[in-house]
Amino acid sequence: MSNVEHDHGPNCECPDCGDPRSMDFLDKYLTVWIFGAMAVGIGLGYVAPSVTQPIQDLRLVEIGLILMMYPPLAKVNYGQLPTVFKNVKVLGLSLVQNWLIGPTVMFALAVIFFSGLVPGLPARPEFFLGLVFIGMARCIAMVLVWNELAEGSSEYAAGLVAFNSVFQIVTYGVYVWFFALFLPPLFGMETLVAGISQFGITPMQVFEAIAIFLGIPFAAGILSRYLGTRTKGVEWYEETFEPTISPLTLVALLFTVIVMFAMQGERIVGKPSDVLLIAVPLTIYFVVMFFVSFGMGREIGADYSTTTAIGFTAASNNFELAIAVAVAVFGVGSGVAFATVVGPLIEVPVLLALVNVALYFQRRFDWRGYTTGSLTETAGGPGTDD
Repeated sequence: MSNVEHDHGPNCECPDCGDPRSMDFLDKYLTVWIFGAMAVGIGLGYVAPSVTQPIQDLRLVEIGLILMMYPPLAKVNYGQLPTVFKNVKVLGLSLVQNWLIGPTVMFALAVIFFSGLVPGLPARPEFFLGLVFIGMARCIAMVLVWNELAEGSSEYAAGLVAFNSVFQIVTYGVYVWFFALFLPPLFGMETLVAGISQFGITPMQVFEAIAIFLGIPFAAGILSRYLGTRTKGVEWYEETFEPTISPLTLVALLFTVIVMFAMQGERIVGKPSDVLLIAVPLTIYFVVMFFVSFGMGREIGADYSTTTAIGFTAASNNFELAIAVAVAVFGVGSGVAFATVVGPLIEVPVLLALVNVALYFQRRFDWRGYTTGSLTETAGGPGTDD
């Protein structure tokens, strides 16, 4: 991945701009590895369904998520985060995308596909609620991986994830109540939430999920950079240590994909139609949110790395939180929990495809003059909005 600072244009042919010929073996065939990991996971879960219990007991999904988030967070220059948080334009845009556009788009898709209001599409209350749980849980984990693969700004990705995570602690329960309990009856969809009076989601439950999936790798990343740069120097840290830990992201990603798909392998094979039914609105959501957010980032004049961080931050969701809440409220065997679990299974291939789209945009568009959010002095100074 490129650390070379220069203007990218339509005819940029440098070997550091996402050109497949310049990628290492693991990066170059990442799509193959991802689909191979999916196949291995599904096969493992179908042939040996009992494997799900040790995966849960040993917290293998959680371990995989934390490990794959560590390298991107260890690469963040935390000294530049104050500049990130001072950029009101980017932070404000992220708030609008994550807390206005994103939840509204997901609610609309849930209504279209699972409310029973659209002819030919029967009401599926459990899938409706599953999508709402997902839509209200904003970015946290895998967004850091997708952003790194697409050569987005590590500083903005980390800053926006942290910013939205704090906001999420006090808003998740309110958003779920509003979109799952308050709005449906107004549209004549009382049966979707029949018998449900409250969800009982506390800020502490949300905080615990964020502390595990974001707090642990964040702390490890900060500690690594602090100790590494002070004992060995910045040059050693960035030129030796960072390249050494980089493969861990993709290895941990593949491991996480295998265990996630293994946990649902039997159900995926047994009810593929349900998976496909949930996959359609989720795919639409990811694609729409990425293109809309990427376009909004470019519209405010953000440079490529900042625009990419904005796009993936808005397009990704905190599936870990959605799954945890769905299981706590409706049970692990419920259709609501199943819908939330299908989420990351769809996110992986779709967001991986969008990584390639982002890299194409990096080469295709002329980014000269796009300096909003830039953290490099060559673009008019750190954090300039000019």
